Amino acid sequence: MEKLAHEIWIFDGNSVQFLGLPFSTRMTVVRLSNGDLWVHSPIKLSEKIIEQIGYLGRVKYLIAPNHLHHLFLPEWISAYPSAEIYGTDEVIKKRNDLAFNGSLNNHQSWAWSSDIDQELFSGSPLMEECVFYHKGSSTLIVTDLVENFPGQDFNYWQRVIAKGAGILAPNGKMPLDWRLSFMFGKTDARTHINRLLAWDPKILVMSHGEIVKENANKFLARSFEWLI
Repeated sequence: MEKLAHEIWIFDGNSVQFLGLPFSTRMTVVRLSNGDLWVHSPIKLSEKIIEQIGYLGRVKYLIAPNHLHHLFLPEWISAYPSAEIYGTDEVIKKRNDLAFNGSLNNHQSWAWSSDIDQELFSGSPLMEECVFYHKGSSTLIVTDLVENFPGQDFNYWQRVIAKGAGILAPNGKMPLDWRLSFMFGKTDARTHINRLLAWDPKILVMSHGEIVKENANKFLARSFEWLI
């Protein structure tokens, strides 16, 4: 557990294999103004994490921001049965074995909206992702919208693949396959990225790769130059 900024912490988990690469895992926990915990992209649960979470507060919300980040939801639901679970339409369809409290695709007044803003990044038939902005710390929270792997855990060929996909630090961005899928959805994507840039984030935390703690808005703008 690492405190990233005021009322926001990150937890790094073990890597999982995906598309031939070892993908690091990371969840972000925000303590809301009322003391409840908002857990973004839950990682594999352990007794140590349960203990650390207990020091922070009560788990109230579990967030699955896209259809690739759902693997560990069942164990969190079991450990925190009173927590509310939210995911995108794609996650809810994929995990019909789980009872979600609502979809992040809906436009509504969210219980966490006084602390956290959100934007559904759509425009691609491949994937959509709900992106969040923690106002108190000016932190943008994403999962796969931007990946920024340092590469030290990759072998030579894995680094070549990661660089070709555009996800190798310090020049990380949206993975190539997802970028290409916006062929007919760039107008939507520009609307979304403009909203993110308007938030003027000071920190960019992602599920996969190095956190950007300086010039985060410039990094974000550069990583989305492909939309121009």
